[in-house]
Amino acid sequence: MTTTIFTNGRIYTGDPQHLFVQALVVRDGLVHDLGSGADMLSQWGTGAQVIDLQGHTATPGLIDSHLHLGWQGLTFMQLNLSKATSKDEMLMLIKQRAEETGPEEWMEGFGWDENLFVNGGGIPTIEELDRVAPHCPIMLSRICGHANLVNSKALERIGYHPEMAVPAGGVVVCDPDTGRPTGMLLETASNLVKPHIPKPSYDQLKTSLRNSIQYALQHGLTGAHTEDLRELGGLAQTYRLYDELINQEELALRCNLLVYYPHMHELREQQMYAGYGNSHVQIGAVKIFADGALGRRTAYLSAPYADDPTTSGYPVHEQEELTELVRQARALSMPIAVHTIGDKALEMVLDSLDQFAPAAYRDRLIHTQIVRPDLLERLQHPNRIADIQPRFLAGDFPWVIDRVGEERIKYSYIWKTMIRKGIICAGGSDTPVEPIDPLLGIHAAVTRKAPGETHGGYMPEEKLTMQEAISLFTTGGAKVTHEDHLKGTLSRGKFADMTVYSNDLFAMDPDELLSTKIVMTVIGGKVCYTR
Repeated sequence: MTTTIFTNGRIYTGDPQHLFVQALVVRDGLVHDLGSGADMLSQWGTGAQVIDLQGHTATPGLIDSHLHLGWQGLTFMQLNLSKATSKDEMLMLIKQRAEETGPEEWMEGFGWDENLFVNGGGIPTIEELDRVAPHCPIMLSRICGHANLVNSKALERIGYHPEMAVPAGGVVVCDPDTGRPTGMLLETASNLVKPHIPKPSYDQLKTSLRNSIQYALQHGLTGAHTEDLRELGGLAQTYRLYDELINQEELALRCNLLVYYPHMHELREQQMYAGYGNSHVQIGAVKIFADGALGRRTAYLSAPYADDPTTSGYPVHEQEELTELVRQARALSMPIAVHTIGDKALEMVLDSLDQFAPAAYRDRLIHTQIVRPDLLERLQHPNRIADIQPRFLAGDFPWVIDRVGEERIKYSYIWKTMIRKGIICAGGSDTPVEPIDPLLGIHAAVTRKAPGETHGGYMPEEKLTMQEAISLFTTGGAKVTHEDHLKGTLSRGKFADMTVYSNDLFAMDPDELLSTKIVMTVIGGKVCYTR
């Protein structure tokens, strides 16, 4: 039996019985003992491997409760527009990539965000896209993933015409005067284009996913709840990719795989279920979208947007259809994980959930950005979890105040209130929508501001303590799947998963999170990354 002792550290266990210790003893991938360095070396040091933490601070391994590792991997091969701070800069980047792209070759890009355009200018028009990329079809995903831009060559390639049927929940935005497409596709309208873009080979997908998993390890993640079936080719192939990389190549990251709802039939065909797999790769919940995003006003609100009273957004599914999807998931004994940003979308999801008995794993309400007071009470359910992304605050404020209005912002991004109400919360990044770095999410939760801002924080009464913010990414991620008896804290008998930092998270100004580095990522007592 191999024994490893991590010593000479300031180890925050998350376990109130012994909140900070100097050393941790690992056997068979589990925490065997913990305490002072001298005691652990005295009791267990004979023949043990000793790893010196060199005085660094460690916490239980960080878990991202909602991200897209497959999509993240693919973005490494695409045009990155996330740094563009003006329309002209975005068009210049597109033009440069187009000059390297053949006439029959698709150009894909991601990450544009018109809210970052410091000089205004708006979103590029289809005419402007045609000017910089006249010869190749392009598809450019907004940072939220809920809107895409295409040029005329792309519309020509898919055979677009005004009478073309658009998938339910999607919109091809057209000029109100001419009736011609503006190049903007909202929500599921992107499915008109995606089948025409050549799919990466299996080896390409495997390489991109490997890069993404290693990227997660470098950022201190020991666990990830990821939704990838749309990018990685369905349930069987997605599971195979993760099995080969995590179990066979021993990349170790603990991955919980969400199943996009059109693939529910594959669960039955593959005889899979929530929890199927092992401690490193397992099946999670059925992923459903209830609405869109605030950026393009497709999140579904109970009253019109403050900056555009002509719309309240819209649901991806009508109530009966949403309820039917939940029924189908429950027929497979599956929990659901529903993208819900607007308060009306959240109300719809809760109305559907109330009609069914809980599943073995918790149902997830992903994002829960706008939560009316009456909905807070309905979230107080032992089998429901608010799957929040603190980093959204840094990207959304201050423009979101104008979008939803001064009154509605009072019950938006209210994580302290949710925790005080006893609502179970888990923390994620939604990468590549936001950066994968969990320290950025913790920073946003603690400071309520974006990096570089010097004010006291947006709605400072909702700031979390450092321990509360870390709990989102540790115990929260474990509670999603009722696995808090296995992980989330460093306690005897639990997985020896640990993240080690260059700075002491508990004895520094929160803004120092921005300069803190990941020193080591440990999964099951194995050092999977070291700086």
